[in-house]
Amino acid sequence: MTKKDNSIVLFHEEQVRRHWDEDKELWYFSIVDVIEILTDSTVPKRYWSDLKSKLKKEGSEVYEKIVQLKLMASDGKKYATDCFSTQDLLRVIQSVPSPKAEPLKLWLAKVGYERIEETEDPELAFDRAMQTYLQKGYSKEWINQRLKTIEVRKGLTDEWKERGVKEGLEFAILTDEITKAWSGKSVKSYKKLKRLKKENLRDNMTNLELVLSMLAEVTTTEFSKEKNPENFHQSKKIAQQGGHVAGTARKEIEQKTGKSVVSPKNAKYSRNKEVKKLN
Repeated sequence: MTKKDNSIVLFHEEQVRRHWDEDKELWYFSIVDVIEILTDSTVPKRYWSDLKSKLKKEGSEVYEKIVQLKLMASDGKKYATDCFSTQDLLRVIQSVPSPKAEPLKLWLAKVGYERIEETEDPELAFDRAMQTYLQKGYSKEWINQRLKTIEVRKGLTDEWKERGVKEGLEFAILTDEITKAWSGKSVKSYKKLKRLKKENLRDNMTNLELVLSMLAEVTTTEFSKEKNPENFHQSKKIAQQGGHVAGTARKEIEQKTGKSVVSPKNAKYSRNKEVKKLN
């Protein structure tokens, strides 16, 4: 899929309607559009209706993930349309018997196998990440910095788990507290500054931004180990303290350089400028 605008993407050179949910930070895609492209059906709505009934009878969880959104039709009017997030869309595509869907099914199988390999040998994940970043055009210096942030982040999340912090919402809240404390912006507003949607924030940071975010997280980890928080509220205070250390460093750097460390630049900006990404 390649981006065309905020509501349509190209899939096999044909259009698929989509909607961006800013609160959930998820893209939702019209399943009828995808069905029409993959099956060449002249009646994609009927095809989807039959497949939907089949999924329901099989007790497939993906049936419960259908989201109805009003999307623009060819007549210029908006109608309620069955949509799926990216993850659920990929699950549905696996149930579509079509030669056009086969390459995607093979890719999903390959990715699944790679994840199993990485569970047994975590170093493989770093090797694959290195290759992916290189293919996207990032410099080796930036990549080394980025991989270090992944290592630091893993240390922090392991510490949070030890303190009873729950993955998902609580991790997100603590991350937001750290980010606000060091950068002065929430994760959401930081991504908005860089004109990002689903893209990873750190993949669009400069070297200096990466260093400061890493300082904030490694400091939070050390504070947590030292203070042994007993609940989420205490971990939240520690997250703010760890972020504050990096925030103090940011302000001093900005005072000395006269420039803002928190940059609107993103990876796409760097490509357009034909320079090494974010150095």
